[in-house]
Amino acid sequence: MNDLRRVLDLWRRCDVTVRDLPLALLLVVASLLPAFRGQETQVGDLPPRPFDALAMAALALLALPLAVRRRWPAASLALVVLGFVIAELRSYHMVAGTGLTFALISAGAHLERRRRLTVIVLSAGYVALAVTLHRLGAPERIEGFATFYVGLVVAWGIGAWVRSTRIAEAERRRRIAEATRVAERTRIARELHDVVTHHVTAMVVQAEAARYLTAAPDRLDEALNAVSDTGRRAITDLRHLLDLLNPDHETDAATPSVGDIRELVEQTRRAGQTVELTEVGRRAESDGGAEFVAYRVVQEALTNALKYARGSRTVVGVRYGEREISVEISTDGSGSRAGSPGGSGRGLTGLRERVAALGGDFSAGPQEDGGFVVKARIPTGARS
Repeated sequence: MNDLRRVLDLWRRCDVTVRDLPLALLLVVASLLPAFRGQETQVGDLPPRPFDALAMAALALLALPLAVRRRWPAASLALVVLGFVIAELRSYHMVAGTGLTFALISAGAHLERRRRLTVIVLSAGYVALAVTLHRLGAPERIEGFATFYVGLVVAWGIGAWVRSTRIAEAERRRRIAEATRVAERTRIARELHDVVTHHVTAMVVQAEAARYLTAAPDRLDEALNAVSDTGRRAITDLRHLLDLLNPDHETDAATPSVGDIRELVEQTRRAGQTVELTEVGRRAESDGGAEFVAYRVVQEALTNALKYARGSRTVVGVRYGEREISVEISTDGSGSRAGSPGGSGRGLTGLRERVAALGGDFSAGPQEDGGFVVKARIPTGARS
């Protein structure tokens, strides 16, 4: 079985001309074998004539060009048609006449240019051949000539259908590839936004606060250390993100999850934001996707709190259910621009898409007191 598979693989790797050659040789052999007499493909019903040197030339033209019918379909079809015309006018009845059908199918499938002109020329040529055969005394009735022509049209139509199917499949694959590229670019942009925005926002807030602590060296040193820690964390997260985007790089770095929310909250506190964290319930069995999304929801909400509600009281609530994780982050209206989410909205839009992809619910909007609240319910996929 393995030997057969290797032979098939070797055959598929051969040049297309090599793979098409056996049909051409088969038609030559079949045309020369007495056992196949009476099975010829011909039109006109003129009395058969014994093979001579010209018959051998017609046989070669009918069969051998089929070896290049996919590589050079126009040339192959022209040579096969020439051989067929010679064979019919000279009344060389041969099995190789079937080559015209194969040439038409291949031309219909692989010919790229002047397709309409080719059809017109072939149709006109067939009419001329039929008229000539009739003048030579062919007993074939007009119905017979018409039926043969319909058969040729069907052969071309089969090739055209194969071509249209191939084009449609190529277009489908192109659309899938384009959609995949767009989705990948969106994912990369989303991850960069989540990683960079949070850390850089924290560093900006910490650096601005440090400007007012020059008279308090201890607090200034603490603020600068916080900036350094945040910068190192940003570099680490970026490296991890680049590792994930590189399919050839193996990394055992853990993906952020709800277990890292405490560290996220502590980092936000060091940036000067008052954050309260409440966790209820026990973490359910999860495939990790829900926990990662929950982490990103909290991260984006805290980033917005730092940017647009600096100094406001922020409350983070995480509830672990049997089959879902619910998070709610609210910021009151006491800080600067607390009720305005600001920005491009890319972060919240990305969160909504992440949560929806897992079958959850997401909402974000202002509160009556001027604050802002972000809520998400994320199914964990846990089995009952």
